[in-house]
Amino acid sequence: MTDQPAIVIRDLVKRYTPAKGGEAKLALKGVSFDVPQGQIFGLLGPNGAGKSTLINILAGTVTKTSGTAEIWGFDIDKDRRNAKRAIGIVPQEIVFDPFFTPFEVLENQGGYYGISKPLRRSMELLRDVHLADKANATARTLSGGMKRRLLVAKAMVHSPPVLVLDEPTAGVDVELRRQLWQLVSEMNREGVTVVLTTHYLEEAEALCDRIAIINHGELIADKPTRDLVGMAREKLVVLTLDRDVGEMPSHPAFLKCESKGERVIEITYDKDRSNAGEVMSLVQAQGYAIVDVTTREADLEDVFVKLTSEPAGA
Repeated sequence: MTDQPAIVIRDLVKRYTPAKGGEAKLALKGVSFDVPQGQIFGLLGPNGAGKSTLINILAGTVTKTSGTAEIWGFDIDKDRRNAKRAIGIVPQEIVFDPFFTPFEVLENQGGYYGISKPLRRSMELLRDVHLADKANATARTLSGGMKRRLLVAKAMVHSPPVLVLDEPTAGVDVELRRQLWQLVSEMNREGVTVVLTTHYLEEAEALCDRIAIINHGELIADKPTRDLVGMAREKLVVLTLDRDVGEMPSHPAFLKCESKGERVIEITYDKDRSNAGEVMSLVQAQGYAIVDVTTREADLEDVFVKLTSEPAGA
């Protein structure tokens, strides 16, 4: 491994032009960022933000309008063959012939990449994704979790140094999500750079070393996960009071005060300006006694909602 980024994206633009006139749509508006080698990199954004377009450009299935992209040092236009061999894509949709066995799926994929039979790692990959005992079962008989793991193995047939997972846990149960993340973490520890898109922000916060957020086709954040979470200054305290709430407590230090029950209020405050003790004192000064207290720190979801709710170009 070197200090060179696994993926380099510069001024990437994608414009979709309607076939019969109409207004062109800019899916990507000059996006630039690097994916460091050896990390799990989160690519987040609302639906329609441009994430899938960007991934499809890297995969070679969508043609960019302008800008450049390199995968493992290979330009996707000037050195298309090596760029494609440097990346493996795990799509959100489960796509393979249901009548082939898992072993045949991997063997066929190896053939597509020109890997000679003696050099194919089909059984090794099946063991890696815990499907060795299903090698000769038809793929259509596999459970949803097994099919997801087979897609990961299929993406790794040509031993790419970069693995992209596009919403890999969308619509799957908690246990399968846990298994997939364990598998991805193991691959990352073995040196594979992972790019992940997900709508489960708690997963991104727990797994990713660095996160980029795209909104309206523009890059609006690109920071180490810890720094991104640190951008959230708001903190929340829930207070259970000794009596029913008449007039809601108020103070300039409160960013928001909401009723959550007859005797429960939720106060949001700026943690850089106040602390929970000061907030409680202000409530007590307005005639209430506090029976119970719970607090919540801001997390990645708070930052994501704040950033993506801002108008484009703000």
